[in-house]
Amino acid sequence: MGAVEVEAVVVGAGIAGLAAALELQAAGVEVSLIDPADRPGGVMRTDHVNGYVVERGPNTTQVKAPMRAFLAERGGEEQLLAARPASRLRFVFHAGALARVPMSPLALARTPLLSTRAKWRLLAEPFARRRRGEEESVAEFIGRRLGPEVVSGLVGPFLTGVYAGDEQLLGARAVFPALVELEDRFGSLALGGLLRLFGARSPKGLRGTYSAQAGLGPFARQLADQLHEPPALGSRVMAVTRDRARLRVEVASGNGDLELAARRVVMACQAPEAAALLRGLEGDAARALEGIVYAPIASLPIGASPEDLRTPVEGFGFLVPREAGLGLLGCLFMSELFPARAPEGRHLLHCMLGGARWPEVAHLPDHTIEERALSDLDQTLGLRGAPESLGVVRWARAVPQPGRDHPARMAFVQQRLFEQAPGLALAGAYVAGVSVADALASGVAAARRVLAGP
Repeated sequence: MGAVEVEAVVVGAGIAGLAAALELQAAGVEVSLIDPADRPGGVMRTDHVNGYVVERGPNTTQVKAPMRAFLAERGGEEQLLAARPASRLRFVFHAGALARVPMSPLALARTPLLSTRAKWRLLAEPFARRRRGEEESVAEFIGRRLGPEVVSGLVGPFLTGVYAGDEQLLGARAVFPALVELEDRFGSLALGGLLRLFGARSPKGLRGTYSAQAGLGPFARQLADQLHEPPALGSRVMAVTRDRARLRVEVASGNGDLELAARRVVMACQAPEAAALLRGLEGDAARALEGIVYAPIASLPIGASPEDLRTPVEGFGFLVPREAGLGLLGCLFMSELFPARAPEGRHLLHCMLGGARWPEVAHLPDHTIEERALSDLDQTLGLRGAPESLGVVRWARAVPQPGRDHPARMAFVQQRLFEQAPGLALAGAYVAGVSVADALASGVAAARRVLAGP
């Protein structure tokens, strides 16, 4: 049997793949969306356990301008659920207690997270020496411009929450591109920020933090329901090769093997899977993608009574700096963020463990992870009583870790694909940002790239 002709194939039905497929469909292109999972959404999964609404992957998202525009065109913005105003209150575990993250100049002047000397050091930022040639890690960049205490007290915990990563290894240009650009253009973050206030206005996203009315898993399924052809779930792409002007996609499923021929292919899977599929098509790009590493995460939602906690639960949650020596990366107060996430009179505490500081977590048994989480919650929140464990979930490759060379690496990969496989594009959290909003935007960009190709 010969290959089945289709106009486009999207590999992976996470948020990036769904966005790519819907963007292609909006352009009038027939799309085959393929994923080995049993449901669309990738890591976006929502379970209902004992009256709790539990996110198994990402818990929240920002709504940046590309995501807002994408949803507005498809009626999806009405599905968004804004976090309560109290979510602006955030904490870092510091000196044995929860300290508020400063969100204003006055709060910064008063915060215990920085010494008086470190606060005075901030005023010298416009006079800090500029970068000399080589790309820097986040720790090098922020330490040079704002001082080492800002790295350990503020930026390090922030990166723990977003990347589960190590500020010594994460690349500044990959993680904070806007800040690096301010230094490149203006020589100062403070002066560049002030000048930007008077510049041209760019499209705006939505302020604050969001989930979806029924959770992020159902939100992904609602996007999938807009496709004319439902995703081919339980199917796996085994190889992608080139046949003249077409790309041949080999698919294995429970119904047998299938070969598709398409002019356009978007790989919206993780970097290792994309690398494996590219080996027979563009070896140099595949080898570059193989160098992208991921941090593992174990998530454990905990149900607790307010009487079981010595520290009141309020705001967004807290993050734990590496210096605290805990296995806990942070804890989100989900029942405080969004309504109806927990039974009446109960808290839903979403614990995250592992990351770059404790990679072994992906291979530990549930009871070990639970014991560590409860012990760390006792240290941070004063947890007592009999909390409810709502199930451990492990993501061995949870968050990509873009290093100093990541922007150059991705530019090289994109150029190789443009030259050798112009009908193929990449999307996903490793491409240009790890958030839900960034992954969605990467899917839209990949679809537009293959639509513009020959």
